[in-house]
Amino acid sequence: MTTETWIDLCGLADIPLRGARRVKLDEDEIAIFRTASNTIYAINNRCPHKGGPLSEGIVHDTGVTCPLHALIIDLETGQARGADTGCVRTYPVEVRENQRVFLKASAG
Repeated sequence: MTTETWIDLCGLADIPLRGARRVKLDEDEIAIFRTASNTIYAINNRCPHKGGPLSEGIVHDTGVTCPLHALIIDLETGQARGADTGCVRTYPVEVRENQRVFLKASAG
């Protein structure tokens, strides 16, 4: 049986505007992004093309540009944009009333 668990990651203020923060979840490293419009997204931190750390990329609108080779990943879908191909896992996140960022993870 699979249960859903919400994990308290950090405070909203801990993620820079138009920036990212990395967190470990089991064997996965997850990048938590905060866009200019103050929206939070969570995706796997490994670029599907060359394995670059997406958390070190440039955040723009709802995308992040890989720091290794300029592949753009859509933060909402995890899909590569434009002519590029590839996909990363996305994770549900929410900011709660206390300005804490929570990530939804499955267990079981």
